Amino acid sequence: MTSSQPRPAASPSPDADIASALHTFEAQASGIAALASALHDELATAFVAAVKLMREAKGRVIVTGVGKSGHIARKVASTLASTGTPAFFVHAVEASHGDLGMITADDVIVALSWSGESVELKDLITYSRRFGIGLIAISANADSTLAQAADIALTLPKAREACPHNLAPTTSSLMQLALGDALAVALLEGRGFTSVDFGVFHPGGKLGANLKFVRDLMHTGAAIPLKPLGTPMSEALVEMSSKSFGCVGIVDGNGALVGIVTDGDLRRHMRPDLMTVPVDDIMTKNPKTIGADALAGRVLDILNSSKITALIVTDGARPIGIVHLHDVLRAGVV
Repeated sequence: MTSSQPRPAASPSPDADIASALHTFEAQASGIAALASALHDELATAFVAAVKLMREAKGRVIVTGVGKSGHIARKVASTLASTGTPAFFVHAVEASHGDLGMITADDVIVALSWSGESVELKDLITYSRRFGIGLIAISANADSTLAQAADIALTLPKAREACPHNLAPTTSSLMQLALGDALAVALLEGRGFTSVDFGVFHPGGKLGANLKFVRDLMHTGAAIPLKPLGTPMSEALVEMSSKSFGCVGIVDGNGALVGIVTDGDLRRHMRPDLMTVPVDDIMTKNPKTIGADALAGRVLDILNSSKITALIVTDGARPIGIVHLHDVLRAGVV
């Protein structure tokens, strides 16, 4: 090693690493607490106005920023879009090189800048004022260029960064993200956005699997194991074995589901004449069922909580399908 090269720093102890992490958490928790406190006070009116402006926008919500604020802005735009508020991210620098054309007079701009003095936002601010485009500022400086130009200024409380030099955006980034999430959730709840709506925007992965409908997974028609009241258990067992769901639904003369015979019922009622008695004597009455429009994630909840492996799908009292634990797992619901 030459004399001009810096010496590597000594590795800190594990205890020092943990202490550093705890300091970061404490600093960031303090920032979130300050944000919550502000929302009970001076931030409340601006927050309500911002939600109203975004909700009533005829176009989309354009979220913008640069640096760390830009990264947070991108995530906020994604959260808005996935929860029912049409939104996308525009990089402030790219906006000055043609992307301003992506923004229309019907849109609302949400600009993030901790200082409110990011020079890269100048052209966006000017464009929004020229064409009367709603502008919401998220910054920590109420007297900044951005906040003063905006229609609505969401002023974040001052907070110390977790960085020991109070320089690297850490606490401030988390506060911006938390406020962006709060806006998205307020809009979601105001619109009555449901888990079914959410599923429309999240068809892939584990989340998408949980948001599939029961009708997408269930077996129908002749695959449903069913027998009428009065059927001898010998015939019910043949039906159970041939359909391979570990159960058979029992219906009355009107086709309504009135009971179910499962492997567990067989074990509980094991006796010499089991094969000759009617299913009426063995079945569990009023079995758990589910509707075809329920979400697949709900199926797994019922199966786990009830310690069963299959659910008959009903329309009113009439059985229209059956869904097994294996069907849910194959779909990726876990």
